[in-house]
Amino acid sequence: MPLTPRNLTRHELIGLEVKVAGSSHKGYVGISGRIVDETRNMLVILSDGKFKRVPKKVSTFHFKLPDGRRVEVEGWRIVGRPEDRVKKVLARRW
Repeated sequence: MPLTPRNLTRHELIGLEVKVAGSSHKGYVGISGRIVDETRNMLVILSDGKFKRVPKKVSTFHFKLPDGRRVEVEGWRIVGRPEDRVKKVLARRW
């Protein structure tokens, strides 16, 4: 399944470029780099040679897709174990 803005929240995030656009903790805002690991509540971002752990629930992220497009995602939408999140069914509007 190709990675699109519509299915990003159900897709594997490891390897994507990301920037923290907003957070309830101002120390996280502006962190950018490549996602190297993901847990239920955190993204681990490799930024300037250091691993930064950013909580999903209180942050807003800008993801760069492989085709160059950028997508903004509220972190609460991606909270959950990665292996469970990819199993979720997209809501369809008919």
